[in-house]
Amino acid sequence: MKKSFHICFSAMFLGLFLTSCNNDDNYNTIESVDRIKIDSVKIINDTMDVFTVQSIRTYSTFPSHCEGFYGYDYVYSNNLTRNVTAYKYITDGPCTQDTYTAANQINFSPQQKGMYTFKFWNGGNSWITKTIVVE
Repeated sequence: MKKSFHICFSAMFLGLFLTSCNNDDNYNTIESVDRIKIDSVKIINDTMDVFTVQSIRTYSTFPSHCEGFYGYDYVYSNNLTRNVTAYKYITDGPCTQDTYTAANQINFSPQQKGMYTFKFWNGGNSWITKTIVVE
């Protein structure tokens, strides 16, 4: 039993050593994270049942391929209001300056009935407002 443990452990260690010495990886370092405006929002159903799940899609335009979606800041203003801000990462690697649009999603699973208001940051003091009624 001890011998098989040592063989497995040695194989795992050797695998980690061999993969960690590979210099051919094309990874870029994330230099910073910043807000990116949400251009549009797609909600399939504006009415849903409590305890069900619905995906809310957001679309943002990135100015280069050195940038990509990092995550959301999803803030509860009160029980039924959500403020959503998207964030992008910016890398240090070589990249093309082609703009591209990316879709991302939030899975919304309400725990109580009511009229939920979502405000998605659209740049400056501008917000895209969507409402979902939960029955």
